[in-house]
Amino acid sequence: MNALAQTLAEHGGPGPWILLAPVLWALVVIGVVFVLRHTVWRGRPPWYPGRPGAPCDAAPGTVLGRRFAAGEIDEDEYRRRLAVLDERPGTGTTGGAR
Repeated sequence: MNALAQTLAEHGGPGPWILLAPVLWALVVIGVVFVLRHTVWRGRPPWYPGRPGAPCDAAPGTVLGRRFAAGEIDEDEYRRRLAVLDERPGTGTTGGAR
């Protein structure tokens, strides 16, 4: 231990290069976060419900109503799809009056 201290004292210590390793690691971490944010996450965390491919917790009727309100589908298509959603499986009858 004494020999190491003596060698460092003779050569002026570690110098400013000692800061290079932490700075490089910080740049690596910042780079990884930047790449993930702009490629995989696209500005949102992966568990964000609005992200394509994320699980959707909205009911099918709600999604259909939003599409109708946004003008993506017309009234006839809305009513036809809503009737399909209201059908009871295997019977071909609707579940209730709307």
